[in-house]
Amino acid sequence: MASFVIEGGHKLHGEITPQGAKNEMLQILCATLLTSEEVTVNNIPDILDVNNLIQLLREMGVKVSKKGMSSYSFQADSVDLDYLGSDEFLKRCSSLRGSVMLVGPLVARFGKALISKPGGDKIGRRRLDTHFLGIQKLGAEFKYDAERGVYQIEAKELKGTYMLLDEASVTGTANIVMAAVLAKGKTTIYNAACEPYLQQLCRMLNAMGARISGVASNLLTIEGVDSLGGCVHTALPDMIEVGSFIGMAAMTQSEITIKNVSYENLGIIPESFRRLGIQMEQRGDDLFIPEQDHYQIESFMDGSIMTIADAPWPGLTPDLLSVMLVVATQAKGSVLIHQKMFESRLFFVDKLIDMGAQIILCDPHRAVVIGHDHNFHLRGGNMTSPDIRAGIALLIAAMSAEGSSRIHNIEQIDRGYQNIEQRLNALGARITRI
Repeated sequence: MASFVIEGGHKLHGEITPQGAKNEMLQILCATLLTSEEVTVNNIPDILDVNNLIQLLREMGVKVSKKGMSSYSFQADSVDLDYLGSDEFLKRCSSLRGSVMLVGPLVARFGKALISKPGGDKIGRRRLDTHFLGIQKLGAEFKYDAERGVYQIEAKELKGTYMLLDEASVTGTANIVMAAVLAKGKTTIYNAACEPYLQQLCRMLNAMGARISGVASNLLTIEGVDSLGGCVHTALPDMIEVGSFIGMAAMTQSEITIKNVSYENLGIIPESFRRLGIQMEQRGDDLFIPEQDHYQIESFMDGSIMTIADAPWPGLTPDLLSVMLVVATQAKGSVLIHQKMFESRLFFVDKLIDMGAQIILCDPHRAVVIGHDHNFHLRGGNMTSPDIRAGIALLIAAMSAEGSSRIHNIEQIDRGYQNIEQRLNALGARITRI
């Protein structure tokens, strides 16, 4: 198990470019199974979760060819269907949460799929009902083998239908869309997720010959087609990395420029950081964060305490609440962080409290942060990363802290952030991988 040793208190300066979007890429890679023709994907991040999914596709029989630094081609013209029922395949799926999105493409194209309960972050319940109920409505049959812990899905023919999703799940919507594009007739999905990454998936599928309308709304209409062709697709920059770098600049009182952020796809993220008092300036498609000695949390118009809460798009992504919580520890004022979607994601705050942060954990979903206004710095500590986003939040805390810190289990951070210590050290950070 690898660790980071961080020497805190160093300011950052310079430019940094966000990687390709992790959450988009997991959807896009699964979608390459929908056609026997070649699909080329650009701006692929070199991170653990994505690399594991690419390797899984190889083992499934997909021809994978590296075209450039961050570009690969995929051709699923000889998928090994026998391998898809093997214990080895199921074991690999169980360690990669993104593998659940293989179900839609496999059932749509091959009429069957087996999937084990997927792994991923330990951040509370992450139910699969939306995925399964949606694909069931299209005509698939699900059976659960309790002895093997495996879901068996079969469908002689998928047929379009109307469905109202019980929650606007991003991966659930993606899975259903990928199944519906090859179903017979029209599918209507209401309460669909409409995150930029889901929009990207729909645009890619349309480029392959799908007929999806309503993209960017919560009402998708899909006219099924007989087959899809190849295409070239380029991923968006990762909005979670952009938000992480904004928080990092504020906490370390640094001046940095975040390059090529695709500003129009950041949604409410810049405004949410501005509510914490953080200044930023859009320069073309770059984001300039000036050095700030202090930043003050806003209050609501009636004078009540500011609440930062996650919500389905175009609300604030839950993946940035951990970062915003850490940033608030050095702001002037107080804020309530309300993590609505996952009940175990705030439990990392005990590590911040040990570092000297003033945080009241109200319950598994809410924490009140009383900011130090940079009058009292966090102190270095010894901690373990429980999930990707808590991991980057702890790294930000350690970079701003007095003294040295050690973060264990950094494989969690590697799952979502590409060469993070090298990129940050180039800006002036002092991070050593051990």
